[in-house]
Amino acid sequence: MDIKHLKHFLALTENLHFGKASAACHISLSALSRNIRQLEEGLGAPLFNRDNRSVQLTPEGQTFVSYARSAVGEWDAIRNQVQDAHGQLQGEVSLYCSVTAVYSLLFDLFQRFRQDHPNIEIKLHTGDPDQGIAHVISSEEDLAIVARPKNLPRELAFKPITISPLVFIAPKDQSNLEQPLITPTSPKEWSQVPMILAEGGLSRQRTDAWFRAMDVTPKIYAQVAGNEAIVIMVSLGLGIGVVPKIVLDNSPTIERIQILDVKPQLEAYDVGLVALKKNLKKPLVSALWQLVAQGSN
Repeated sequence: MDIKHLKHFLALTENLHFGKASAACHISLSALSRNIRQLEEGLGAPLFNRDNRSVQLTPEGQTFVSYARSAVGEWDAIRNQVQDAHGQLQGEVSLYCSVTAVYSLLFDLFQRFRQDHPNIEIKLHTGDPDQGIAHVISSEEDLAIVARPKNLPRELAFKPITISPLVFIAPKDQSNLEQPLITPTSPKEWSQVPMILAEGGLSRQRTDAWFRAMDVTPKIYAQVAGNEAIVIMVSLGLGIGVVPKIVLDNSPTIERIQILDVKPQLEAYDVGLVALKKNLKKPLVSALWQLVAQGSN
């Protein structure tokens, strides 16, 4: 079985679109279709259901995903062990993080990585950071930048990068607001102020715990996916929000936001890199991991 065909299969599972997958693999649409068809013929089962509008994995395709990821990972590992012996590490390593992490953390890291390992390509995916751990555990990504949860899964290793406070924010200009959004001073006031909160994840968990400790049932105006969107909504005067300060520091609307002096403070974010412990033996993953380790000393 051609390892390239497995990589093309994984690209299609990620994009679920032949045009996007062929572009990602730098091959023609016909070549991608032919390679997928050869895989299906070799397995004796369809891997995808496709029509003019959509591409979806079949049950057989979903089963084949884990094999393909494992086979590609093992191939890359042995290839790079051989290359590492000659000082020629090359290939690609995938990293998942938020857009904020790209702006605030990755420029210097990528610059140093490119200097040390010019033949390694970093495949960067951005999205909700609360999904980072799941992406790494499922082997969809090699590494992710996340806030460390209270209980880190045993199979993961964590390398700290920075600490970010979790802060309450309000609009700075409140001249057009019917009701000022100032720091509440009592549980009753907290229960009346409109809140814009993350719909899930670590930020929401810590905010909910804070309100429970205050014996307050918050008045939730909106539950939002993505901290950057919370900052935008707060800047429009829609309520008080809770975000990691690192997000606020990199927001284009920072000049329209004020941080509220709220006591007790929320527990800060311990932001760092996660990877499966077993994958730290892979030369490409180890190369990026060690670079972060050097930068954090």
